Amino acid sequence: MLKIAIHSKKNDFSSKWIEYCSKNDIRYKVVNCYSNEIIKELEDCDALMWHFNQSNPKDVLFAKELLYALQAARKVVFPDFNTAWHFDDKVGQKYLLESIDAPLVPSYVFYDSEEALDWIEQTSFPKVFKLRKGAGSAHVKLVKTKKDAKKLTKKAFGRGFSQYDKVANLKERWYKFRKGKTSAAGVLKGVVRLGYTTEFARTAGRERGYVYFQDFIPGNEYDIRVIVIAGKAFAIKRLVREDDFRASGSGSVLYEKNYFDKKTVQLSFEIANKTGSRSLAIDYVYKNGDPLIVELSYGFIKEVYYKCEGYWDEDMTWHEGPFDAQGWMVETVLKDIQNKNVQN
Repeated sequence: MLKIAIHSKKNDFSSKWIEYCSKNDIRYKVVNCYSNEIIKELEDCDALMWHFNQSNPKDVLFAKELLYALQAARKVVFPDFNTAWHFDDKVGQKYLLESIDAPLVPSYVFYDSEEALDWIEQTSFPKVFKLRKGAGSAHVKLVKTKKDAKKLTKKAFGRGFSQYDKVANLKERWYKFRKGKTSAAGVLKGVVRLGYTTEFARTAGRERGYVYFQDFIPGNEYDIRVIVIAGKAFAIKRLVREDDFRASGSGSVLYEKNYFDKKTVQLSFEIANKTGSRSLAIDYVYKNGDPLIVELSYGFIKEVYYKCEGYWDEDMTWHEGPFDAQGWMVETVLKDIQNKNVQN
């Protein structure tokens, strides 16, 4: 009888995975992926499911390596390689999307400072500067002038950038306080943190040795995120922050079906199929009405999507009502296990 191992942690996908397994009489056991004996603990399991987090210092150290090692040994894992190798790596996503001829926002990466500075002299502004890592608009800056771009480039090939931006963190807390999404104590905590860095930043080290820019696409007052899992897609519309150009992390979300055009949803299915992803979140902005991809992810904050009005299947048939996206992930794992057993 099939058994799924689940790494359980608060506020991730695992609570819904466990709930789905319990409701559907699917055998599972909770494991600790941080254990030195994790490989042995998985011997009686057909699969491992782990919603690892790009901001958790422990996860960053080895999550992908563990999952891919198990996959190489023909254990079913979620997320698998095709789903997660590019997670929290915007440079890797650039190469992936360009290789499949997807409509990526024009993006530029340089590994030599002189080449980057030469390009800056010839290109137009504004541009958007990003680090490879970071979610919720972290480490994303609108660069308005050549002078600012050169300054960032020199830092990128010099001291580099900490994964924890103390000033940006404080600004984010202040933004959320004004929106009623955090308390004064949360802002005070941001002030206190000006004096030290985080465990994650110490573990991840500084980002340096490259510089990455994207074209700034003007006129976008929102972005669209479409998530594709197991041949089903759902979406949200995220409004741009006040006096800002970023939508990710704004907290202003719309759900009505009429906000999402057929072309964007169909494109999302195509990209998920081309990349072989089991779970793919795609962020879009628009130029002259055409969707352009900003970045990708496999994970998302599950609670944000509970208000979605329904989902599309690959035939573009709309299914009204609530759904269980994490349950679809479990179903995908079960299907992969069955396919593997047939092949054996």
